[in-house]
Amino acid sequence: MIESKKQTETFLQLYGRIVTVMELVLLPILAFLPLLVSLILMMVFNIPAKISLPISWLIACIFGLIFWKMDWISVLAYSLSGILNSFDVLITITGAIIVMNMLKESGGTYSINNGFKSISKDARIQAIIIGWMFASFIEGAAGFGTPAALAAPLLVSLGFPPIAAAVVALICDSTAVSFGAIGTPTIQSLTCLGSDIATESYSSALSTWVSIPHAIVGTFIPFIAVAVMCKFFSKEKSFKPAFEVLPFALFAGLCFTVPYVLIACFLGPEFPSLLGALVGLPIVIFAAKKGFLIPKKQWNFPNYSEWDESWKSTTKTSNPKESNLSIVRAWLPYVIIALILVVTRLPFLPIKSTLNGNGVLSNVFAIKIPELFGVANTSYTFKWAWLPGTIFILVSFLIIPIHKMKRKEFAGAWKNTGKQLIGAAIAIVSGLALVQILRYSGSNSVDSESTKSMIFYMADALSKVGNVLYVIFAPIIGILGAFVSGSNTVSNSLFTNLQYQSALNLGLPTVLIVAMQVIGGAVGNMICVNNTVAVCATLGTNGKEGKIIRITLTPTLIYTMFIIIIFVFLIFVFRVGT
Repeated sequence: MIESKKQTETFLQLYGRIVTVMELVLLPILAFLPLLVSLILMMVFNIPAKISLPISWLIACIFGLIFWKMDWISVLAYSLSGILNSFDVLITITGAIIVMNMLKESGGTYSINNGFKSISKDARIQAIIIGWMFASFIEGAAGFGTPAALAAPLLVSLGFPPIAAAVVALICDSTAVSFGAIGTPTIQSLTCLGSDIATESYSSALSTWVSIPHAIVGTFIPFIAVAVMCKFFSKEKSFKPAFEVLPFALFAGLCFTVPYVLIACFLGPEFPSLLGALVGLPIVIFAAKKGFLIPKKQWNFPNYSEWDESWKSTTKTSNPKESNLSIVRAWLPYVIIALILVVTRLPFLPIKSTLNGNGVLSNVFAIKIPELFGVANTSYTFKWAWLPGTIFILVSFLIIPIHKMKRKEFAGAWKNTGKQLIGAAIAIVSGLALVQILRYSGSNSVDSESTKSMIFYMADALSKVGNVLYVIFAPIIGILGAFVSGSNTVSNSLFTNLQYQSALNLGLPTVLIVAMQVIGGAVGNMICVNNTVAVCATLGTNGKEGKIIRITLTPTLIYTMFIIIIFVFLIFVFRVGT
């Protein structure tokens, strides 16, 4: 009897050790595997996202069933929930593509090209004005992948190779992201912390410590984007042309980051990106027109016949139609889009709450789908009137009378849009289904002990590295969240509380660690799969997502390295927040 009892105790101890090993080692490794598979397939084997992401989703489902003890209904419900959430992204992409194609067919793109060429025919200057200043303004107004989807087609229409346009747009859409969509990512972090922690003083401190490190590194982002462009997409394959434009690039960087910091410190998180770009854009355009800090020798891409095949679109896109449209009429659709985005997102107007499904007409503007099969966290609200894509689509119809389009041109624009969307739709749907499995694996487990999600294990594994090393990993956790979900806002939703609690446990200043999370989520915007797929769909470069991520990974690492250095000095040298 005694011997039997000892055997039972020994077995329980052994079982406990096995469970501990699984918790500490096996489950974190398994949690990372679906993402690693998609990265390896895209970046090493050049397999398109429309194939690699469904494979990763399938692996995550299998792991969820076996190791996280999920039931079949939960796996199905979360996958369908991801598909429903993909509607938001798909509508935004559809809108951006249809506006681009309508302008091509109407001749608007031709006139816009000539307008930018009148400012400067130098591709380096065009990349800075459109990729950095214009995209930052759109990020401040709308966010959620909209800037790259609008800026990249404009660059292509000016003669940029499609892959170069995608890379420039993704690199430049970084600094503005933390305060994008009227400050939504930073505000989301504060919401996650709750009103008892996120007091007015804490909110002000977070805005300050998000903006200052962002601005220090972000000032160099226009130069970095141009340097990457010159190195990978030129005859000389050299950084030399980028150094020639360094003074103007730094000037453009400061024109955005100086007002950006001042607004963040004194007005809070809503308007730094929007007003920073609004102040900086006309200054940069005026300076470029006057030739201020502009190199005398112009630089441009080689002729199309000399382009590497990897630079080109994989889907045939129509060439812009030549026209005599005035520059005002050509730009009017984009002006209308920008105005509507700004007006509908100003927090002091009732329009925002109504379109967001919180006003009197909430049932009209927000179609609500209850929890699928009774599974928690699977409800979905389709805020169709709030989506930037809806605005794009509505404005696309205004292009018909504004540019006096013919029915044949309108039909051609929609036909081309459909062709460009097919591959992207598969990638985005499967990618967001993967996100939902990673986020909620374990929450509906048949085993009550398996309640931690895959994404929790990823972040938790990174957080168990000690005081100093955690400062290094804090922004990487934010990057991880953005890479997985395609959104700084979602990354902050996932990890803000984990970062805050880890900071408390390790005796680190919470406001700085949360700031690193918010900044990391913005930096991850450069390499996140959703944004890359969206840009590829817009430019007809489906299947080249891996190549783009390989190129944008280096700027992401550079940005991250300098952010870490800044925060190491703030925390351990200057003792800020202690």
